[in-house]
Amino acid sequence: MSGQEIVFTLLGVVAVGAGILVVTTRRLVHAALWLVVSFGALAGGYLVLTAEFVAWVQVLIYVGAIVVLLLFGIMLTRAPIGESADLDSGNRWAALAVAAATAAVLVTVLVMGFGDRRMPLHAGGGSARELGAGVFRTWVLPFEVLSVLLLASLVGAIVLSRSDIGPRDSGTGPRKEDG
Repeated sequence: MSGQEIVFTLLGVVAVGAGILVVTTRRLVHAALWLVVSFGALAGGYLVLTAEFVAWVQVLIYVGAIVVLLLFGIMLTRAPIGESADLDSGNRWAALAVAAATAAVLVTVLVMGFGDRRMPLHAGGGSARELGAGVFRTWVLPFEVLSVLLLASLVGAIVLSRSDIGPRDSGTGPRKEDG
């Protein structure tokens, strides 16, 4: 094994371990902080794979924005910060069985599909220039369709979250004689 493979494996173990701690911890703020560790390990994995642009996007958007948004959501909704018995549904064994079965299927598919084939890494393959060329030359139509889909989902989320938008009640309002 090369040094890159060892570092990539260690970062993968950290990401998986932090991901498990995200879903098993009983403190909501600790779960958000473990999510930062998991996202950081993923960004490190992108750096090992010479995808520098994707690594920095991971750090800036996911670690910098999504986790901060999650923490603000926790603070603004006054969610329980300490341990809470309400967060345990009692389905840990079923969830563990489903997770183990899913992991077994994924590992089996990867091993059967790829075996020990290796792909050489070339420096600069994950740069902003390469990604931009791939997105805007080869994948421009799916990129635009995804943009419209995200815009439609954003508008739908706004409509669903606002309580003042909706059909008006006809004939149920106050009458002029009532004042």
